[in-house]
Amino acid sequence: MDRNLMLKEKKTNIGASHAISRRAFLGTSAALVASSCTSVSPGGNGRTWIGYTEYKTNLPTRHANQITSRACIVRDDGTKRRELAPQLITKENTWTQFAGWSPDGNQAIIGCGWEDPENAKWEEENRNFRMTEGWLFDMYLYDMASGDLKNMTEIERVSAYNGGLIFIPGSPPKLGFTALINGISHPFVMDMDGRNKVDLSKGTKGFAYGFSASPDGKRVAYHQDYKIYVADADGENPRLIETGNEFNFAPQWSPDGQWVMFVSGEHYNCHPCVARPDGSAFRKLADRQGYSGVMTVYDVFDFHGGSSDVPVWCLSGDSVYYTAKVGEAFELMCVSLDGKIEQLTHSQPGVHHYHVKPAPNKQRIAFGSTRDGRRQLYVANLDASEAHAITNVPEGSGAMWAHWQTP
Repeated sequence: MDRNLMLKEKKTNIGASHAISRRAFLGTSAALVASSCTSVSPGGNGRTWIGYTEYKTNLPTRHANQITSRACIVRDDGTKRRELAPQLITKENTWTQFAGWSPDGNQAIIGCGWEDPENAKWEEENRNFRMTEGWLFDMYLYDMASGDLKNMTEIERVSAYNGGLIFIPGSPPKLGFTALINGISHPFVMDMDGRNKVDLSKGTKGFAYGFSASPDGKRVAYHQDYKIYVADADGENPRLIETGNEFNFAPQWSPDGQWVMFVSGEHYNCHPCVARPDGSAFRKLADRQGYSGVMTVYDVFDFHGGSSDVPVWCLSGDSVYYTAKVGEAFELMCVSLDGKIEQLTHSQPGVHHYHVKPAPNKQRIAFGSTRDGRRQLYVANLDASEAHAITNVPEGSGAMWAHWQTP
Protein backbone atom coordinates (compact mmCIF):
# COMPACT_ATOMS: atom_id res chain seq x y z
CA MET A 1 0.00 0.00 0.00
CA ASP A 2 1.35 3.43 -0.84
CA ARG A 3 2.66 5.98 1.60
CA ASN A 4 0.02 8.62 0.82
CA LEU A 5 -2.88 6.22 1.20
CA MET A 6 -1.58 4.64 4.41
CA LEU A 7 -1.11 8.00 6.08
CA LYS A 8 -4.54 9.24 5.02
CA GLU A 9 -6.66 6.14 5.59
CA LYS A 10 -7.53 6.91 9.18
CA LYS A 11 -8.67 10.38 8.18
CA THR A 12 -10.48 9.59 4.97
CA ASN A 13 -11.30 5.87 5.21
CA ILE A 14 -10.55 5.65 1.49
CA GLY A 15 -8.67 2.71 0.03
CA ALA A 16 -8.90 -0.58 -1.84
CA SER A 17 -8.71 -4.22 -0.85
CA HIS A 18 -5.18 -5.35 -0.36
CA ALA A 19 -5.96 -8.74 -1.89
CA ILE A 20 -6.46 -7.16 -5.29
CA SER A 21 -4.28 -4.10 -4.72
CA ARG A 22 -3.26 -2.61 -8.03
CA ARG A 23 -0.24 -3.10 -7.20
CA ALA A 24 -1.67 -8.62 -3.22
CA PHE A 25 17.43 -10.87 2.41
CA LEU A 26 21.89 -10.76 5.01
CA GLY A 27 24.80 -12.78 3.52
CA THR A 28 24.74 -16.43 2.61
CA SER A 29 24.07 -18.81 5.49
CA ALA A 30 23.86 -22.54 5.87
CA ALA A 31 20.68 -24.30 4.77
CA LEU A 32 17.80 -23.00 6.84
CA VAL A 33 15.50 -25.94 7.43
CA ALA A 34 15.47 -28.91 5.12
CA SER A 35 11.69 -28.86 4.71
CA SER A 36 11.52 -25.17 3.86
CA CYS A 37 14.32 -24.30 1.46
CA THR A 38 15.50 -27.61 0.06
CA SER A 39 16.75 -27.35 -3.53
CA VAL A 40 14.37 -28.99 -5.99
CA SER A 41 14.62 -28.66 -9.75
CA PRO A 42 12.24 -25.93 -10.94
CA GLY A 43 11.92 -27.21 -14.47
CA GLY A 44 8.28 -26.54 -15.32
CA ASN A 45 6.43 -29.44 -16.85
CA GLY A 46 4.12 -27.18 -18.82
CA ARG A 47 1.01 -28.50 -17.08
CA THR A 48 0.53 -26.05 -14.21
CA TRP A 49 -0.97 -22.62 -14.87
CA ILE A 50 0.25 -19.47 -13.18
CA GLY A 51 -2.15 -16.53 -13.25
CA TYR A 52 -0.84 -12.97 -13.27
CA THR A 53 -1.49 -9.45 -14.59
CA GLU A 54 0.19 -7.68 -17.52
CA TYR A 55 0.02 -3.93 -18.06
CA LYS A 56 1.78 -0.89 -19.51
CA THR A 57 4.21 0.97 -17.26
CA ASN A 58 5.31 4.06 -19.21
CA LEU A 59 2.13 5.92 -20.16
CA PRO A 60 1.80 9.48 -18.79
CA THR A 61 -0.52 8.85 -15.81
CA ARG A 62 -1.37 6.17 -13.31
CA HIS A 63 -4.87 5.78 -14.74
CA ALA A 64 -3.60 5.49 -18.32
CA ASN A 65 -1.38 2.58 -17.30
CA GLN A 66 -3.92 0.96 -14.99
CA ILE A 67 -6.60 0.58 -17.66
CA THR A 68 -4.18 -1.49 -19.78
CA SER A 69 -4.10 -4.22 -17.08
CA ARG A 70 -5.19 -7.65 -18.29
CA ALA A 71 -5.64 -10.94 -16.42
CA CYS A 72 -3.38 -13.56 -18.01
CA ILE A 73 -2.22 -17.13 -17.49
CA VAL A 74 0.98 -18.88 -18.53
CA ARG A 75 2.29 -22.41 -18.05
CA ASP A 76 4.94 -22.90 -15.38
CA ASP A 77 7.54 -23.39 -18.11
CA GLY A 78 6.67 -20.03 -19.69
CA THR A 79 4.60 -21.39 -22.60
CA LYS A 80 0.98 -20.96 -23.74
CA ARG A 81 0.51 -17.44 -22.41
CA ARG A 82 -3.01 -16.09 -22.99
CA GLU A 83 -5.39 -13.45 -21.75
CA LEU A 84 -8.39 -14.57 -19.71
CA ALA A 85 -11.94 -13.24 -20.07
CA PRO A 86 -11.28 -10.56 -22.73
CA GLN A 87 -15.06 -10.27 -23.05
CA LEU A 88 -15.05 -8.25 -19.82
CA ILE A 89 -13.39 -5.35 -21.64
CA THR A 90 -16.60 -3.98 -23.07
CA LYS A 91 -15.99 -0.24 -22.78
CA GLU A 92 -13.21 2.28 -22.41
CA ASN A 93 -11.42 2.68 -19.08
CA THR A 94 -12.03 -0.96 -18.12
CA TRP A 95 -9.35 -3.41 -17.03
CA THR A 96 -8.97 -6.89 -15.54
CA GLN A 97 -6.64 -8.36 -12.92
CA PHE A 98 -5.84 -11.94 -12.05
CA ALA A 99 -6.62 -12.42 -8.33
CA GLY A 100 -6.41 -16.14 -7.47
CA TRP A 101 -7.80 -19.65 -7.90
CA SER A 102 -10.53 -21.80 -6.42
CA PRO A 103 -9.24 -24.56 -4.07
CA ASP A 104 -9.64 -27.20 -6.81
CA GLY A 105 -7.97 -25.03 -9.45
CA ASN A 106 -10.97 -25.27 -11.77
CA GLN A 107 -11.93 -21.60 -11.45
CA ALA A 108 -9.87 -18.45 -11.78
CA ILE A 109 -10.68 -15.36 -9.73
CA ILE A 110 -10.69 -12.22 -11.85
CA GLY A 111 -11.23 -8.63 -10.80
CA CYS A 112 -12.75 -6.27 -13.34
CA GLY A 113 -12.60 -2.53 -12.83
CA TRP A 114 -13.81 0.64 -14.48
CA GLU A 115 -13.11 4.23 -13.50
CA ASP A 116 -14.59 7.44 -14.85
CA PRO A 117 -11.66 9.37 -16.39
CA GLU A 118 -12.93 12.57 -14.75
CA ASN A 119 -12.66 10.92 -11.34
CA ALA A 120 -9.21 9.63 -12.28
CA LYS A 121 -8.20 13.17 -13.22
CA TRP A 122 -9.40 14.42 -9.81
CA GLU A 123 -7.37 11.70 -8.09
CA GLU A 124 -4.24 12.56 -10.06
CA GLU A 125 -4.61 16.26 -9.23
CA ASN A 126 -5.30 15.62 -5.54
CA ARG A 127 -2.90 12.67 -5.23
CA ASN A 128 -5.41 10.56 -3.40
CA PHE A 129 -8.17 8.06 -4.12
CA ARG A 130 -11.79 9.18 -4.32
CA MET A 131 -13.55 5.84 -4.33
CA THR A 132 -16.99 7.05 -3.32
CA GLU A 133 -17.83 7.91 -6.92
CA GLY A 134 -16.77 7.17 -10.47
CA TRP A 135 -15.73 3.55 -9.78
CA LEU A 136 -17.05 0.06 -10.43
CA PHE A 137 -15.06 -2.98 -9.37
CA ASP A 138 -16.40 -6.52 -9.17
CA MET A 139 -15.03 -10.02 -8.63
CA TYR A 140 -15.71 -12.82 -11.11
CA LEU A 141 -15.26 -16.58 -11.17
CA TYR A 142 -14.06 -17.93 -14.52
CA ASP A 143 -14.54 -21.61 -15.28
CA MET A 144 -11.34 -22.87 -16.91
CA ALA A 145 -13.09 -25.71 -18.76
CA SER A 146 -16.15 -23.93 -20.12
CA GLY A 147 -15.05 -20.29 -20.10
CA ASP A 148 -18.21 -19.34 -18.20
CA LEU A 149 -18.02 -16.15 -16.13
CA LYS A 150 -20.05 -15.26 -13.06
CA ASN A 151 -19.99 -11.90 -11.32
CA MET A 152 -20.14 -12.86 -7.64
CA THR A 153 -20.32 -9.38 -6.16
CA GLU A 154 -23.10 -7.91 -8.30
CA ILE A 155 -25.55 -10.46 -6.81
CA GLU A 156 -27.37 -8.72 -3.95
CA ARG A 157 -24.86 -5.91 -4.46
CA VAL A 158 -23.60 -4.11 -1.35
CA SER A 159 -21.06 -1.78 -2.96
CA ALA A 160 -19.76 -0.40 -6.25
CA TYR A 161 -16.25 -1.43 -5.22
CA ASN A 162 -15.72 -5.07 -4.21
CA GLY A 163 -12.35 -6.79 -4.11
CA GLY A 164 -10.32 -9.56 -2.54
CA LEU A 165 -12.53 -12.55 -3.29
CA ILE A 166 -11.43 -15.62 -1.30
CA PHE A 167 -12.71 -19.14 -0.73
CA ILE A 168 -13.45 -19.98 2.91
CA PRO A 169 -13.42 -23.70 3.80
CA GLY A 170 -16.07 -25.13 6.07
CA SER A 171 -19.38 -26.87 6.08
CA PRO A 172 -20.84 -25.30 4.12
CA PRO A 173 -17.99 -23.46 2.38
CA LYS A 174 -18.33 -19.71 1.88
CA LEU A 175 -16.85 -16.92 -0.18
CA GLY A 176 -15.32 -13.81 1.34
CA PHE A 177 -14.61 -10.38 -0.12
CA THR A 178 -14.03 -6.79 0.92
CA ALA A 179 -16.47 -4.01 0.05
CA LEU A 180 -16.02 -0.25 0.23
CA ILE A 181 -19.18 1.36 1.62
CA ASN A 182 -19.15 5.15 1.82
CA GLY A 183 -15.38 4.94 1.51
CA ILE A 184 -15.03 2.52 4.46
CA SER A 185 -13.74 -1.01 3.95
CA HIS A 186 -15.83 -3.90 5.28
CA PRO A 187 -15.09 -7.67 5.20
CA PHE A 188 -18.07 -9.73 3.95
CA VAL A 189 -18.91 -13.41 3.63
CA MET A 190 -21.51 -14.86 1.28
CA ASP A 191 -22.88 -18.17 0.11
CA MET A 192 -21.20 -19.91 -2.83
CA ASP A 193 -23.93 -18.62 -5.15
CA GLY A 194 -23.21 -15.01 -4.16
CA ARG A 195 -26.27 -14.60 -1.97
CA ASN A 196 -26.75 -13.84 1.73
CA LYS A 197 -23.91 -11.34 2.04
CA VAL A 198 -23.04 -10.65 5.69
CA ASP A 199 -20.83 -7.80 6.98
CA LEU A 200 -18.39 -9.33 9.48
CA SER A 201 -17.44 -5.92 10.85
CA LYS A 202 -21.06 -5.40 11.94
CA GLY A 203 -21.17 -1.99 10.30
CA THR A 204 -18.47 -0.45 12.47
CA LYS A 205 -16.68 2.70 11.35
CA GLY A 206 -13.20 1.18 11.51
CA PHE A 207 -11.36 0.49 8.27
CA ALA A 208 -11.09 -3.31 8.04
CA TYR A 209 -8.53 -4.68 5.61
CA GLY A 210 -6.32 -7.72 4.93
CA PHE A 211 -9.16 -10.24 5.37
CA SER A 212 -8.11 -13.93 5.49
CA ALA A 213 -9.66 -17.20 6.71
CA SER A 214 -8.08 -19.91 8.85
CA PRO A 215 -7.34 -23.24 7.11
CA ASP A 216 -10.32 -24.91 8.81
CA GLY A 217 -12.63 -21.98 7.99
CA LYS A 218 -13.64 -21.49 11.62
CA ARG A 219 -11.91 -18.15 12.17
CA VAL A 220 -10.94 -15.04 10.25
CA ALA A 221 -8.16 -12.52 10.70
CA TYR A 222 -8.04 -8.92 9.51
CA HIS A 223 -6.58 -5.59 10.45
CA GLN A 224 -8.77 -2.68 11.42
CA ASP A 225 -7.25 0.75 11.87
CA TYR A 226 -3.87 -1.01 11.71
CA LYS A 227 -4.62 -3.39 14.56
CA ILE A 228 -4.78 -7.17 14.04
CA TYR A 229 -7.95 -9.02 15.06
CA VAL A 230 -8.90 -12.68 15.05
CA ALA A 231 -12.62 -13.48 15.15
CA ASP A 232 -15.03 -16.34 14.65
CA ALA A 233 -15.97 -17.03 11.04
CA ASP A 234 -19.18 -15.03 11.51
CA GLY A 235 -17.27 -12.03 12.86
CA GLU A 236 -18.24 -12.63 16.48
CA ASN A 237 -15.79 -12.58 19.41
CA PRO A 238 -13.06 -10.45 17.83
CA ARG A 239 -9.78 -10.65 19.73
CA LEU A 240 -7.08 -7.99 19.44
CA ILE A 241 -3.50 -9.20 19.03
CA GLU A 242 -1.51 -6.75 21.13
CA THR A 243 1.86 -5.82 19.63
CA GLY A 244 2.72 -2.47 21.15
CA ASN A 245 3.29 -1.14 17.63
CA GLU A 246 1.28 1.54 15.84
CA PHE A 247 1.20 -0.23 12.48
CA ASN A 248 0.09 -3.83 11.93
CA PHE A 249 -0.84 -5.05 8.48
CA ALA A 250 -1.93 -8.02 6.32
CA PRO A 251 -2.45 -11.00 8.65
CA GLN A 252 -1.95 -14.48 7.12
CA TRP A 253 -2.68 -17.84 8.73
CA SER A 254 0.02 -20.50 8.87
CA PRO A 255 -0.81 -23.66 6.90
CA ASP A 256 -1.61 -25.52 10.14
CA GLY A 257 -3.64 -22.64 11.59
CA GLN A 258 -1.42 -22.38 14.67
CA TRP A 259 0.08 -18.97 13.89
CA VAL A 260 -0.91 -15.63 12.38
CA MET A 261 1.88 -13.81 10.54
CA PHE A 262 1.81 -10.10 9.65
CA VAL A 263 4.07 -7.08 9.41
CA SER A 264 4.31 -4.88 12.47
CA GLY A 265 6.16 -1.73 13.47
CA GLU A 266 5.76 1.73 11.91
CA HIS A 267 4.58 2.84 8.47
CA TYR A 268 7.33 1.85 6.02
CA ASN A 269 9.43 0.44 8.84
CA CYS A 270 7.58 -2.79 9.59
CA HIS A 271 8.80 -6.37 9.73
CA PRO A 272 7.56 -9.98 9.64
CA CYS A 273 6.09 -10.98 13.00
CA VAL A 274 4.01 -13.89 14.29
CA ALA A 275 1.57 -14.51 17.12
CA ARG A 276 -0.75 -17.27 18.20
CA PRO A 277 -4.40 -16.70 17.20
CA ASP A 278 -5.23 -16.04 20.87
CA GLY A 279 -2.73 -13.17 20.87
CA SER A 280 0.04 -14.93 22.80
CA ALA A 281 3.66 -15.55 21.79
CA PHE A 282 3.96 -12.38 19.68
CA ARG A 283 7.45 -11.90 18.33
CA LYS A 284 9.41 -10.33 15.50
CA LEU A 285 10.98 -12.86 13.14
CA ALA A 286 13.32 -10.70 11.07
CA ASP A 287 14.15 -7.16 9.98
CA ARG A 288 13.59 -5.85 6.44
CA GLN A 289 16.68 -3.65 6.84
CA GLY A 290 15.30 -0.40 5.52
CA TYR A 291 13.00 -1.87 2.87
CA SER A 292 9.74 0.09 2.90
CA GLY A 293 7.72 -2.95 1.80
CA VAL A 294 6.42 -1.31 -1.38
CA MET A 295 7.20 -2.28 -4.97
CA THR A 296 6.60 0.45 -7.54
CA VAL A 297 4.23 -0.61 -10.29
CA TYR A 298 4.76 2.01 -13.00
CA ASP A 299 7.71 3.84 -14.50
CA VAL A 300 5.96 7.20 -14.12
CA PHE A 301 4.82 9.03 -10.98
CA ASP A 302 2.02 7.20 -9.16
CA PHE A 303 0.37 8.87 -6.18
CA HIS A 304 -0.58 5.40 -4.93
CA GLY A 305 3.11 4.67 -4.46
CA GLY A 306 3.15 0.96 -5.27
CA SER A 307 2.12 -2.55 -4.34
CA SER A 308 2.44 -3.87 -0.81
CA ASP A 309 5.13 -6.56 -0.77
CA VAL A 310 4.19 -8.55 2.32
CA PRO A 311 5.85 -11.72 3.63
CA VAL A 312 4.25 -15.10 2.91
CA TRP A 313 4.37 -18.51 4.57
CA CYS A 314 6.45 -21.34 3.21
CA LEU A 315 3.86 -24.06 2.73
CA SER A 316 5.79 -26.30 5.12
CA GLY A 317 4.59 -23.84 7.78
CA ASP A 318 7.96 -23.68 9.53
CA SER A 319 9.33 -20.54 7.87
CA VAL A 320 8.43 -17.32 6.08
CA TYR A 321 9.58 -15.74 2.81
CA TYR A 322 10.08 -11.97 2.77
CA THR A 323 12.06 -9.22 1.03
CA ALA A 324 14.82 -7.15 2.63
CA LYS A 325 17.27 -4.51 1.51
CA VAL A 326 20.85 -5.76 1.21
CA GLY A 327 23.25 -3.08 0.06
CA GLU A 328 21.60 -1.45 -2.94
CA ALA A 329 19.45 -4.44 -3.92
CA PHE A 330 16.22 -5.90 -2.59
CA GLU A 331 16.67 -9.61 -2.00
CA LEU A 332 14.48 -12.60 -1.29
CA MET A 333 14.96 -13.99 2.23
CA CYS A 334 13.67 -16.91 4.27
CA VAL A 335 13.37 -16.97 8.07
CA SER A 336 12.42 -19.95 10.22
CA LEU A 337 10.06 -19.66 13.17
CA ASP A 338 13.06 -19.82 15.49
CA GLY A 339 14.66 -16.85 13.73
CA LYS A 340 17.27 -18.46 11.46
CA ILE A 341 17.69 -16.28 8.36
CA GLU A 342 18.86 -17.22 4.88
CA GLN A 343 19.49 -14.87 1.96
CA LEU A 344 18.18 -16.53 -1.19
CA THR A 345 19.17 -14.11 -3.97
CA HIS A 346 22.39 -12.17 -4.53
CA SER A 347 21.82 -9.38 -7.02
CA GLN A 348 23.39 -6.43 -8.75
CA PRO A 349 22.70 -2.99 -7.22
CA GLY A 350 19.23 -1.70 -8.03
CA VAL A 351 17.63 -5.11 -8.66
CA HIS A 352 14.33 -5.53 -6.87
CA HIS A 353 12.76 -8.90 -5.91
CA TYR A 354 9.19 -8.99 -4.61
CA HIS A 355 5.87 -10.84 -4.27
CA VAL A 356 7.17 -14.35 -3.70
CA LYS A 357 4.57 -17.15 -3.98
CA PRO A 358 5.25 -20.81 -3.07
CA ALA A 359 3.80 -23.49 -5.36
CA PRO A 360 1.09 -25.75 -3.87
CA ASN A 361 3.33 -28.80 -4.41
CA LYS A 362 5.88 -27.24 -2.01
CA GLN A 363 8.69 -27.66 -4.53
CA ARG A 364 9.02 -24.27 -6.24
CA ILE A 365 8.39 -20.58 -5.86
CA ALA A 366 7.33 -17.80 -8.21
CA PHE A 367 8.40 -14.22 -7.70
CA GLY A 368 8.82 -10.89 -9.42
CA SER A 369 12.20 -9.42 -10.27
CA THR A 370 13.67 -6.49 -12.19
CA ARG A 371 16.89 -8.38 -12.95
CA ASP A 372 16.43 -7.79 -16.70
CA GLY A 373 15.37 -4.17 -16.21
CA ARG A 374 11.63 -4.91 -16.42
CA ARG A 375 9.06 -6.31 -14.01
CA GLN A 376 9.05 -9.96 -14.99
CA LEU A 377 7.91 -13.17 -13.27
CA TYR A 378 10.23 -16.09 -12.52
CA VAL A 379 9.93 -19.65 -11.28
CA ALA A 380 12.72 -21.22 -9.21
CA ASN A 381 13.63 -23.82 -6.62
CA LEU A 382 12.53 -23.15 -3.06
CA ASP A 383 15.94 -21.62 -2.41
CA ALA A 384 15.48 -19.29 -5.46
CA SER A 385 18.21 -21.07 -7.45
CA GLU A 386 17.91 -22.11 -11.11
CA ALA A 387 15.35 -19.38 -11.78
CA HIS A 388 13.80 -19.10 -15.23
CA ALA A 389 11.57 -16.35 -16.57
CA ILE A 390 7.98 -17.28 -17.38
CA THR A 391 7.05 -13.87 -18.81
CA ASN A 392 8.71 -11.80 -21.50
CA VAL A 393 6.96 -8.45 -21.55
CA PRO A 394 8.57 -5.74 -23.72
CA GLU A 395 10.06 -2.46 -22.57
CA GLY A 396 7.36 -0.20 -21.16
CA SER A 397 5.32 -3.11 -19.80
CA GLY A 398 5.20 -5.18 -16.63
CA ALA A 399 4.04 -8.58 -15.36
CA MET A 400 3.22 -8.96 -11.67
CA TRP A 401 1.23 -10.77 -8.97
CA ALA A 402 1.77 -14.47 -9.69
CA HIS A 403 -0.83 -17.00 -8.48
CA TRP A 404 -0.13 -20.74 -8.75
CA GLN A 405 -3.01 -22.90 -9.88
CA THR A 406 -4.02 -25.24 -7.09
CA PRO A 407 -4.01 -29.00 -7.78
